[in-house]
Amino acid sequence: MGDIDISAELRMFYDIRAESVIENLQKKHMEGYFVPNRREALKLLMSLIPPGTVVGRGDSMTLNQIDAIEELEKRGQNEIINPVQTDNKGYNPPREERRKIQREALLSDVFLTSTNAITLEGTLVSVDGAGNRVAAMMFGPKKVIVVAGGNKIVTDVNEALHKIRTVVAPLNALRHNKKHRKEGLGWGLCRYTALIDGCQPAEKGRICVILVGENLGI
Repeated sequence: MGDIDISAELRMFYDIRAESVIENLQKKHMEGYFVPNRREALKLLMSLIPPGTVVGRGDSMTLNQIDAIEELEKRGQNEIINPVQTDNKGYNPPREERRKIQREALLSDVFLTSTNAITLEGTLVSVDGAGNRVAAMMFGPKKVIVVAGGNKIVTDVNEALHKIRTVVAPLNALRHNKKHRKEGLGWGLCRYTALIDGCQPAEKGRICVILVGENLGI
């Protein structure tokens, strides 16, 4: 007799860690929420996006896993700027077209993304190949909503960077090389590193983090 499902325990563990993260996010003029699963994450996300706003997105497996863009399209109340829209073969737009859409996303009202890691002290750690995702997180869109599984919570920045360089970047390179016709990326995914340690008081709440009690993303 042995346990094969620890999803309930994992959710409790992430909930406990999320308490510290959310408390520290608030100290840094950011918003934070914890939800038990991806279904509740999607429900909360949709409630935070007003009808009529322009919504941009960054490349994120987490957004794909919670069906964020599909649900927005189904609701039909927002213009969506999606630089990582794939064709029927699973390929992204050509580079120049993709860059044009990425620039447009910088001027969206609401920007949706994830982060590579978030520390217990409430610091968001993100590494980009092109820099468009971290650029939008820091400046441009009026609101940034970050959705992250509890597996993204780490102790500190050093742990975050080690995990990104040894696990996240290699896996992402394999994902893009295999599925999206972006060959030879390798460590090119580690070009731009951003540590977001809060919002200015005048922009309190601009960044909102939704932590989820399950594993999402890489």
